[in-house]
Amino acid sequence: MTERISLTRYLVEQQRVDGRIPPQLRLLLEVVARACKRISQAVNKGELGDVMGTAGSQNVQGEVQKKLDIIANETLIEANEWGGHLAAMASEEMEGIYVVPNRYPQGEYLLMFDPLDGSSNIDVNVSIGTIFSVLKKPEGHPGVHDNDFLQPGTCQVAAGYCVYGPQTTLVLTVGDGVAMFTLDREQGSFVLIRENVRIPEDTKEFAINMSNMRHWDEPVKRYIDECLAGKEGPREKDFNMRWVASMVADVHRILSRGGIFMYPWDKREPNKPGKLRLMYEANPMGWLVEQAGGAATNGKQRILDIKPTQLHERVSVILGSKNEVERVTSYHNSI
Repeated sequence: MTERISLTRYLVEQQRVDGRIPPQLRLLLEVVARACKRISQAVNKGELGDVMGTAGSQNVQGEVQKKLDIIANETLIEANEWGGHLAAMASEEMEGIYVVPNRYPQGEYLLMFDPLDGSSNIDVNVSIGTIFSVLKKPEGHPGVHDNDFLQPGTCQVAAGYCVYGPQTTLVLTVGDGVAMFTLDREQGSFVLIRENVRIPEDTKEFAINMSNMRHWDEPVKRYIDECLAGKEGPREKDFNMRWVASMVADVHRILSRGGIFMYPWDKREPNKPGKLRLMYEANPMGWLVEQAGGAATNGKQRILDIKPTQLHERVSVILGSKNEVERVTSYHNSI
């Protein structure tokens, strides 16, 4: 019988290897995983748990909040505020940062999260998820400020997501490859299912919202037109399209079998560089994809090299199989 390795054991063993994970970071990741288990339970209850529908409020981006958005956000805060691992948290659902209250010890890490990505899919029973990113608090000054969070993605010390679908699966990197864990509900623990996940460099599958085609910039149109032309076109192969409208689900598919995901800039909001959030979505997903051998750019530069200027900064996202991402990026840079 194959030995089952729990998330806790995996993290402990990673901690032992060259001190890859400091003890406080290991404990923080275990707390995040426990919070994801609680969110998974709430999602699974659906209508039976009175968690469906809208909450009658909006988040900082002006988007209507679902009840589960708020529940997931509160779950992550309540689980992480008292452990002594964190100095502060930032969430897609909150305008400002959440500093750990004085009644609890302050740690050296900063946690950022999109508590429930793809929440438009909640009411139709399609996969959704939680995305998170961990930074170290800069040293040299007391207190915690918004500016402490404004670090490029290259500064992340851990990142991951938890997808709530047919299984609940946690995907994690600490900078040494990507590992996947599935929740064993009978045991109540996440169990390692894949290690050293790799994304194929080539693919025949793309994910983009085709209904926005008329709003795209020329490089994106060119790439998609070539894909749609199939074997008779310049790519000389047929492509399939997938679009779940849940970044967690689309990226999980790419990590599982390859592909390219695109949420590009478009002409409807020309002053905004993109739709997705750099710090809560693009950076953690970009790092995971890179750690699995893929690539992630905004069309012109590597996402992880972008220095944020505000907490809720947006960005264009092109990520997935390396050769396809490089092709789209070259189209942008040849203009």
